Amino acid sequence: MNLHPRLSIGLPVYNGEEYLAESLDALLGQTYEDFELVITDNASTDGTEEICRKYTALDSRVRYLRLPRNIGAAPNHNYVFTQCRGELFKWASHDDLYARDLLLRCVEALDERPDVVLAHSGQAVIDGQGQVTVPYEYGIATDSPSAPERFRSFLFAPGGDDFYGVMRADMLRRVRPHDSYHHADRTFVAEIVLNGPFHQVPELLYFRRDHPTRAERANPSKRSRCVNLDPRRAGALHPTPRLLAEYVWGFASAIRRAPLSPADRRACFRHLAAWMASRARPGAGERVEDRAPVDPDLLTVSVDAVVAGRERRRA
Repeated sequence: MNLHPRLSIGLPVYNGEEYLAESLDALLGQTYEDFELVITDNASTDGTEEICRKYTALDSRVRYLRLPRNIGAAPNHNYVFTQCRGELFKWASHDDLYARDLLLRCVEALDERPDVVLAHSGQAVIDGQGQVTVPYEYGIATDSPSAPERFRSFLFAPGGDDFYGVMRADMLRRVRPHDSYHHADRTFVAEIVLNGPFHQVPELLYFRRDHPTRAERANPSKRSRCVNLDPRRAGALHPTPRLLAEYVWGFASAIRRAPLSPADRRACFRHLAAWMASRARPGAGERVEDRAPVDPDLLTVSVDAVVAGRERRRA
């Protein structure tokens, strides 16, 4: 076991037996190998523990930590970060897939650009069988040298899974931990984008799986999604209006905490006010996964060709 890995991957999971092994194969088959993979199991009741212990025995880079109770997805994401030792960090989802060169390209980008705080790659949505359904262009100006411009674009442009990019761990320790109100992941990434520019590797290397049992699909209401993030959100003290108010306040708090000049801070608050006004317009809040699937005959990428482990599953 490498006691000082360059990169740490944190994989929080709860009842992920359906796709977990595929994701672990994809991560452990990366061409970049100087990493640890820390799995924190939220007291799963299915076959997740058995799968994790199998991979722990097969690869010394894997550490498996089982929590005594389900603390919720958000606290588990925060907890796994505290257990990681690398100077770089990436969250991984138990049901997504990762091309072999994803980590290598992201680490190279961070090494070449000391000003960049997060690196990710081209992305696509895949179905339960691992086939691409919606490839999408990244249209957010997170590479801008201007913090207000990065923030403005992040608010208004749809798409992007930057939460799952490779980040500098020292930067991540400076931002507020992941919360559990409505769309808390967006305010979390917003604070990161205010701390520095991102880099998007111009290759399709990350595949987000959309399936009926994914947390967002299995919990259709705002309340149920927030309770999934943290069981303490259940009950009368956390009505939907509070969850929405915390969402807006999360953006405002990120602006207040970020290392910005007074002029940039004022500009960010103006962008936030404009975004809040825009939310009343029809069609606000478009989700990439809700777009119409593309014609399979028009696809030029093969997940099976770029993701480790797929050859065994197709045999």
